[in-house]
Amino acid sequence: MVMSLHSTLIRAAKEKWAVPHFNVGDFEQFRGVCEAAAKLRAPVMIGTSEGERDFLGLPQSVALVKAFRDQLHLPIFLNADHTRSVRAAKAAIDAGYDSIHIDLSREPWNTNLKGTREIVRYAREKCKRKNVKCKISVEGELGYIVTESSKVYKKKILVDPSTFTKPEEAKKFVRLTGVDRFAPAVGNLHGIAANKPKLDFVLIKKLRGIIPMNVALVLHGGSGNSPAAFKKAIKLGINNIHISTELRIAYVKSEHASLHRQKNELAPYKLAAPVVEAVRKKAEYFIRLFGAYNKA
Repeated sequence: MVMSLHSTLIRAAKEKWAVPHFNVGDFEQFRGVCEAAAKLRAPVMIGTSEGERDFLGLPQSVALVKAFRDQLHLPIFLNADHTRSVRAAKAAIDAGYDSIHIDLSREPWNTNLKGTREIVRYAREKCKRKNVKCKISVEGELGYIVTESSKVYKKKILVDPSTFTKPEEAKKFVRLTGVDRFAPAVGNLHGIAANKPKLDFVLIKKLRGIIPMNVALVLHGGSGNSPAAFKKAIKLGINNIHISTELRIAYVKSEHASLHRQKNELAPYKLAAPVVEAVRKKAEYFIRLFGAYNKA
């Protein structure tokens, strides 16, 4: 029997490893990530941003994850990543997503609180209306990450600590919203900067100490961090880590090389095969680094 996302995250927290979350935007990335999960017998979350969902389609993304999950008998979960509006979050729930990341962190406190709470309630009611045992996991975010997703910055990015998540606000936010996962700003960056992100490990430890253990602590902007930083963050309580930019870099580099190497090839699947392999290898690297292998 495939584990639920909630039970998988609880286990990760207790055993000090992290569930990898990989963003995908096409079938090649889907397949590469799922092949990595199958090879290493690992639970994974597959995320689609609003842009990726627009390209792939909501029902199509749901169907792809279900097909891989059923074939591989693995805990592969689909997350609506960085959803910036209540309307878009509800659309993903209605389409059958396993998980929703409602990201209103750029909005005022009251707007973030109200919108996140509304999505938690909507997800719970959706399961009741189905009249079946289900759990749609909801993630909320508090604090401000200053960079944009999936960009490589040629300059150093310095983060103002005033944008970090405040522990007491986080505790209140989690209690009032009822979220299953909480994403803080702890010095993490989206994309990759010229400098390594400087995670605030003291803050991570404080957050883990005041947020209930049944609520996952999520690290966004995983790309660009050092292996040592990941391991320390996991040890202190991070149990879900997002990777996007590094997967995209591996994809694009492999695609360019494939097109150059096979200039006369007209079969798309032959051109795409090396891309799938590059994504698989990169996903395998992070699965091992996060300690998620042989956990399914």
